[in-house]
Amino acid sequence: MSLTYSVAFRGVEACPVEVQCALAPGLPGFSIVGLPDKAVSEAKERVRAALASMAIAFPSKKVTINLSPADLPKEGGHFDLPIALALLAELSIIPHDVILSVVSLGELSLDGKLVPVTGALPAAMTAAEEQHVLLCPAECGKEAAWVSGARIIAAKSLGDVVRHFNGQNTIADSQPGEVIAPDKTLELRDVRGQERAKRALEIAAAGRHHMLMVGPPGSGKSMLSRRLPGILPPLSAQEALETSIVHSIAGLLDEGGISRQRPFRDPHHTSSTAAIIGGGRLAKPGEVSLAHNGVLFMDELPEFPRNVLETLRQPLETGNIMVSRANAHVKYPCKFMLIAAANPCKCGYMTDAERACARVPTCGEDYMGRISGPLLDRFDLRVDVPPVSYEDLDLPANGDTSETVAERVAAAHDRQSARFEAHDGMRSNADIEGEALEEIAAPDAEGRDLLLRAAEKFRMSARGYHRVMRVARTIADLDHATDVRKPHVAEAISYRINS
Repeated sequence: MSLTYSVAFRGVEACPVEVQCALAPGLPGFSIVGLPDKAVSEAKERVRAALASMAIAFPSKKVTINLSPADLPKEGGHFDLPIALALLAELSIIPHDVILSVVSLGELSLDGKLVPVTGALPAAMTAAEEQHVLLCPAECGKEAAWVSGARIIAAKSLGDVVRHFNGQNTIADSQPGEVIAPDKTLELRDVRGQERAKRALEIAAAGRHHMLMVGPPGSGKSMLSRRLPGILPPLSAQEALETSIVHSIAGLLDEGGISRQRPFRDPHHTSSTAAIIGGGRLAKPGEVSLAHNGVLFMDELPEFPRNVLETLRQPLETGNIMVSRANAHVKYPCKFMLIAAANPCKCGYMTDAERACARVPTCGEDYMGRISGPLLDRFDLRVDVPPVSYEDLDLPANGDTSETVAERVAAAHDRQSARFEAHDGMRSNADIEGEALEEIAAPDAEGRDLLLRAAEKFRMSARGYHRVMRVARTIADLDHATDVRKPHVAEAISYRINS
């Protein structure tokens, strides 16, 4: 029996899989066991054709491929290459011992070329943990090489693999791809007026706080949201790796490059629950996971189906999502910042007496009632975005530029990074919980008195009370203040009780 290794994906985790091959006398046949799906079962024909293209005769024996552990579902075409390697070793075309320390993945075309597959990055991490070499298609090499400590061999065809293991033409180790240059961002200064909304956007960016903007059509809600990437700090090395692993599973990494720009996802309001949360036949990551360490922008929030909105409640609190299906239970990270925009009513002009419909204010209550109270309670910042006057539109651009605001946000992030070095699982003020909340975000005596009176008057929930403390801590960081004082608490409360 010959033996090599591959991986099976369970969420962002790549689980090691033994690929065993045995030849036995009897009627010629080719069977694959070990809970393979349709794509894995079809590997028989691809491997057979690839060997024929290399003028290698298929053995006239019973060929059995076992994928162990047998109770772990095996999905995808990336098992083609390890199956071919195990069979070639059993035919003594390549040495048995050289593939014992190899983790391989790759799909075979009928002429023996290696087709790129998803998941090379988490596969490389598993190979590094097992102290094995990763063998993958050439197009996946740059992506996998980002994992430090992993040796990556990227081949263009099965023939290249055979020549490499036989010492005829050694393949050089792959090098990491380029760091992708950030996309050109929009300028915050181009937004006329809306100074309060701009300030709220800065606070949200500084502390990773969730934000809801409500205003009539054309008031600038989408404009403001799309300028958020321009003021966010770049991903740290750890965050970039975490985000890239999710994008690798989803097949979104471009030519092996890794971006330091935070993801910005803006799904349409007709998106399904599986598209937002994740799922489908293979339990793939959804928009909340693709926005990990970045921004999820939901425009026209009340237009999303009610069941989709309600599924956001748990990931907003925990920072991860468990996608449970009949044949899969997969956990994905989803620590994102939710930025939402909504019109005040169906027609959008509830606050304009001349343009509002005859159903005011009932239409507004019905429309905003599509957002449940528990979901609304999870927004740290709620901002009214009034229409901009024509006179303001004619004024030249004023206010701080995106670069200036980004510098303030980056400085606040640096203070938080230094603060949370001793706290596992915390990276921003939005993550503060438990005893650390009182230790880090507790206001002074005057600030606490104001917060208690406001909580009692406006009947805040315990969640709302704590979220005001977190926002006040972020405002203090932007103010370069060590302690959270009364003005910081007052500003945080003003965003919490905003209509």
